[in-house]
Amino acid sequence: MKILSKTLDGADAGEIELNDEIYALEVRSDILHTVINWQLAKRRGGNRRILTRAEVNRTGKKLYKQKGTGNARHGPASVSQFRGGAKTMGPVVRSHAYDLPKKVRALGLKHALSTKAAGGKLIIVSDAVVTEMKTKLLAEKFGKLGLGAALIVDSALDAGLVRASRNLPKVDLLPVAGLNVYDILRRDTLVLTKAAVAAIEERLA
Repeated sequence: MKILSKTLDGADAGEIELNDEIYALEVRSDILHTVINWQLAKRRGGNRRILTRAEVNRTGKKLYKQKGTGNARHGPASVSQFRGGAKTMGPVVRSHAYDLPKKVRALGLKHALSTKAAGGKLIIVSDAVVTEMKTKLLAEKFGKLGLGAALIVDSALDAGLVRASRNLPKVDLLPVAGLNVYDILRRDTLVLTKAAVAAIEERLA
């Protein structure tokens, strides 16, 4: 498929050929759902924990003798029945991450890119380099491109662009190495440089 590329100022920069096997797939929401769940599971903290029977600060001595008191039979006070005792089967430190085949991850990335291309939310720019590191000037350029909430991807991020976009709340920057399904879909528009297109095709072809 062919798409018209632009400069960062909004001027036409010629057509660019995109790989149909990456940008023109019939989108499968189940693949996207699987990959996003996998990504978010890896981000979960898993650091909540409680004290176990071995860790609570209670004596291990039997409360009272087994028979003859008229009370129920009990051992130490560290059990969950008593105030200050341990909690039964509470949370412990763990990882929520799980494995996902590389082919499924790559397929998810292709479907996310195809989603943006099919919805007209994919913009190709010749480069993403700014000479003046001014947020106001960059916001004006983004206005000419019709960008609101956007993800900008380049093979190597320009330091001036990073600094100028720092105060734009709905604009994210990513190198190609960090491109992922969740960040592509959470922003309305995906902006790729020509260098990023080449790097993505080399990664996914």
